Amino acid sequence: MAANVADARSAGAAEITGIALNTKAVVPGDLFVAAPGATTHGARFVGEALAAGAAAVLTDPAGAALLPDGVPHVVVPDPRATLGRLSAWLYDNPAQAVKTIGITGTQGKTSTTFIVEAAVGAAHCGVIGSMGTRIGGMPVASTLTTPEAPQLHALLAVMREQGIEVATAEVSSHSIPLGRVDGIRFDVGVFLNIGHDHRDFHGNQANYVAAKRELLTRAYSRRALVNIDSSTGRRLSADPDVAPATFSIEGRTADWSAEDIELDAAGSAFTVRAPDGRRERFRTRLHGAFNVSNTLAAIAALGEVGYPMADLVPGLAAFEGIEGRVQFFPVDADFRVVLDAGHKPEAINALLRALRPTTPGRIITVIGSNGNRDAHKRPLMGRFAATASDVVIVTDDNPATEDPAIIRRAVLAGTRSTAAEVHEVAGRAEAIHLAVRLARAGDTLAIVGKGDERHQIMAHGIVPHSDPDEVEWALRNQVRGSA
Repeated sequence: MAANVADARSAGAAEITGIALNTKAVVPGDLFVAAPGATTHGARFVGEALAAGAAAVLTDPAGAALLPDGVPHVVVPDPRATLGRLSAWLYDNPAQAVKTIGITGTQGKTSTTFIVEAAVGAAHCGVIGSMGTRIGGMPVASTLTTPEAPQLHALLAVMREQGIEVATAEVSSHSIPLGRVDGIRFDVGVFLNIGHDHRDFHGNQANYVAAKRELLTRAYSRRALVNIDSSTGRRLSADPDVAPATFSIEGRTADWSAEDIELDAAGSAFTVRAPDGRRERFRTRLHGAFNVSNTLAAIAALGEVGYPMADLVPGLAAFEGIEGRVQFFPVDADFRVVLDAGHKPEAINALLRALRPTTPGRIITVIGSNGNRDAHKRPLMGRFAATASDVVIVTDDNPATEDPAIIRRAVLAGTRSTAAEVHEVAGRAEAIHLAVRLARAGDTLAIVGKGDERHQIMAHGIVPHSDPDEVEWALRNQVRGSA
């Protein structure tokens, strides 16, 4: 058992067939990773791992002192820092057998990965991200937006076995500092945009941007692709350690650009100009300029790995979108209902502004904010929602262990001094019911934050909840216009 890990020492011999980071995931033959945690050391759970069939242990010097006698083990200074290379070695470098596209950005990662899949065809693509993993169009169990390195390499190995051509993955800002994508050098690293998020993890915006920048460097990507329609993107495009190809939908001088953009109630149409000057017209069912940008990112990334644009036109024309991402939910009513997972200020602003041109009536927005997460963005969420909407209903999302009233108060603070009609409603179901009562002909009801989620995380645990089910209940049981 060896992976050329520097500063490693070992004792005993074992045949390893997998890697596990917690005892619940251990299967016979696994290498159990006993790393230091926030409150205790993973080596304290080695007995459980061995009972589940772990064949050996990877740990640090402090963990080695806690191991039972005779357990095969490898000791390294930082177990997590070795996981990527070790996983790549164990699965025989599966990332080298497929074309890999890593996508980062504050919003749009999920949509862009699914757009890549639609463009090349689900049978030829693997998708890894916040909505789980899909291999050849079939769902596969996975955890986290960007899985831990052992699971990520295992998923890539399955893709290799199934003859997948392209693997596209969301690369979260957590994943690089935590080593989750170690052992992979993406064929293309894509930067979409930057906004306000994850200050609870990174500490400040500069660290957040720096984490995303890492994906674009040569250590993590063979080539980079950057959206220059933001000041951050333009700075990255001038970074000599990034030296990317660029894309733009705003008429900036870029390698890849979308021109002659048409946005309407049916979706969007635009012409893509490639670096060699070739042009191709695309039509999609996706709404909003932000989805034109996401689609251009997918087309450009695939172009950078050798796919002709003309081959991508049919798949993108047929793509109907993603559940819970700017999803127009069918209702028997004279107003529209849009469900979206957006929970970041810029994503909410982009969604609502995209809805305005095709909404003859009012925009009514139901919004909340997560608990135990970055609190700095809550007033911004309220401000963007109230600026771009006619009516805002502030309610609960996933309050977790925080007081929901305190979260709502922070969101409400951002709605002050705006022209919007603002309501506070404790209870997400009740907020949706109010929105349906308020809705009139020609209005658009935007319910944001949940998307495809069918639960809420509360102080007492996870409880079932469905935004679309509550819309349907309200339409069946309530008298419209009575609020």
